[in-house]
Amino acid sequence: MAKPSQAGLRELGGVDRVVHEPARLMILMILYGVREADALFLLNATELTWGNLSSHVSKLEEAGYVEVDKGFAGKKPRTMLRLTAAGRRAVDDYRGTMQAALKKPGAR
Repeated sequence: MAKPSQAGLRELGGVDRVVHEPARLMILMILYGVREADALFLLNATELTWGNLSSHVSKLEEAGYVEVDKGFAGKKPRTMLRLTAAGRRAVDDYRGTMQAALKKPGAR
């Protein structure tokens, strides 16, 4: 198994902690692959509780990484979430940081 490069390890110090948290990373990765998702879909996909999902979505919204639209589908409340351009960049940056940290020493 390859060891992380020293330069890559140094980059980990600057990793975005909002993205790095596992539950938020799951939410971001799901939203990265779709145009939008409703909260119930995210709840089932992540297996988080409603409270945990709400808390993590709030942190992502505060960071500007997701947009939350609350409305109704008929008479039922519906919460839709979308990844913002900043959120997409944050995921791309996170992926690049992780790849650099895991790169073999001297590999290009």
